[in-house]
Amino acid sequence: MKTILRALLMFLALALVFSSYSFADGAADFKAKCVACHGATGAGDTTMGKNLKLKDLGSAEVQKQTDDELTTTISKGKAKMPAYDGKLSKEQIADVVKFIRSLKK
Repeated sequence: MKTILRALLMFLALALVFSSYSFADGAADFKAKCVACHGATGAGDTTMGKNLKLKDLGSAEVQKQTDDELTTTISKGKAKMPAYDGKLSKEQIADVVKFIRSLKK
């Protein structure tokens, strides 16, 4: 019984570490590729973001989009936003979507 409990705790600890690692990668990719326009908080409060009238990524309007919709926007671009397909891997884009979800207000 103790062995099963230890194994379960170890599994949960590893799952937590890897889920945090993925989130951290999404934050790093967001910082590297998105912050110039969207800002560190995703509010679009940079000079470029204000000029482009970007929506706050934490807003209900953005957060109601599905993961597939956000993935498509990041991959293919939208309006003046460049496409990141080929610049970011599918895994990196998925991590950025997870990071955007963390910005929910």
